[in-house]
Amino acid sequence: MRIDRLKRLAVAGAVSALAGCTLAPAYHAPETATPPVFKEASATPAGLDVSGWTSAKPRDVDPRGPWWTAFHDPVLDDLEARAEKASPTLAAALARYDASLAATRATRADQLPQAGLSASESYNHLSADRPQSIGSAPQYNDVRIGGGLSYELDLWGRIRSRVASARAEAQASQADLGSAHLSLQTAVADAYARLRGLDAEAALLHQTVEAYAKAYDLTRKRHDGGIASGVDVNRAQTVLGNARAQISAVAQTRAATEHELAALTGELASAFAVPPRVEPLSIPLIGSGVPSAVLERRPDVAAAERRIAAANARIGVARAAFFPTITLGASGGFETTGAALIAAPSAFWAFGPALAALTVFDGGRRAAQVRISRDEYDQLAATYRDTVLTAFRQAEDAIAAQRLLATQAADQQSAADAAARTSSLAYIRYRDGASNYLEVVTAQTDALTAERALIQVQTRRVQAAVALVKALGGGVV
Repeated sequence: MRIDRLKRLAVAGAVSALAGCTLAPAYHAPETATPPVFKEASATPAGLDVSGWTSAKPRDVDPRGPWWTAFHDPVLDDLEARAEKASPTLAAALARYDASLAATRATRADQLPQAGLSASESYNHLSADRPQSIGSAPQYNDVRIGGGLSYELDLWGRIRSRVASARAEAQASQADLGSAHLSLQTAVADAYARLRGLDAEAALLHQTVEAYAKAYDLTRKRHDGGIASGVDVNRAQTVLGNARAQISAVAQTRAATEHELAALTGELASAFAVPPRVEPLSIPLIGSGVPSAVLERRPDVAAAERRIAAANARIGVARAAFFPTITLGASGGFETTGAALIAAPSAFWAFGPALAALTVFDGGRRAAQVRISRDEYDQLAATYRDTVLTAFRQAEDAIAAQRLLATQAADQQSAADAAARTSSLAYIRYRDGASNYLEVVTAQTDALTAERALIQVQTRRVQAAVALVKALGGGVV
């Protein structure tokens, strides 16, 4: 008796040991070497902050915070809030995340015993010609009530691997939601920056048209007085007409940009409007930090890593298919053909393990499934590396743009100032009769081109700041 007891304890210990293992390979998050500093940050000129962010711990699931408030624009703040509440893109990402959480809960339920209740009543008539019949055809009622309990012993870790895979997929969906948030926020900020740049161009063109109209009136009066030629009048009318045409072109682009903002904020374009404003957006100085922050903060990198973990767990699920499943079952209740249902003689019960049939030959189906799961892992590992490389490329691009556009803006400002002085001097010379109108037209055209180029560079600087926020995963500015 004691030996049998020891055998049972040994079997129980072996089962417990098996229940704690899985057939999934040991998972280690991919290691990616990062340089000590961004290459483009090392060339940043004085006056541009590159030390604002530091690396401490993974923060891909942390709230990004209202980083757009650094632009100090209440209209932008309002647009971001409206997008957060009503964007259909964000709502879809949230629904996908909720579905992944529900899938995790459904998979986790397999780790718990399954219980059920049943009840039935039937009136039966047996055939008199049935096998081993004595020629009688009895009739009887069969009343049955009972329940059952089953529990699968997860000896090979199949269920645990499925749960681990579902949990990692849910975490990836959470990171996808973070990506959707960040993409929406930066898309709104980028579109708003372009809108304000177009407002500035429109204001410049309106001022230019007024100036060109005065110059045209002067040229026409000089022509009427016999001082200026018809060529001068036509030249003045040409530059005036071109300037007016550009106002319509800018207005068309602004309308499309405004409609883009309407879609981003989840509103109908027909009922959406952002009043024009010439005041430029402030350009915040955004620290580029250390390169490892890209891996810590960017949600797309976190999502790619979590999907590798999910694929690793699915290898364990595929391996477990080579082994049988063992289920512990218990059932009991009452069954009677008479009136007394709840009585000792009517009771029944059963308890014992059930071993699922083990497939000996399947033509290589299970081996192929293991191969598929391994290939899926390799594919997602390559996708992760591509995501990391893309992240660093985008960060370097944004840092370079921030640096070079600052220099370009300063040079363009000098060019615009010089072109404005030239235009003013050319007009004075023409008014005083020292030159023809060709010199005025050339100077005016150069001045308008330089001023518009300056506005466009300033807009691109704001866009570069937004792009840097996105490239570094959002957060503090």
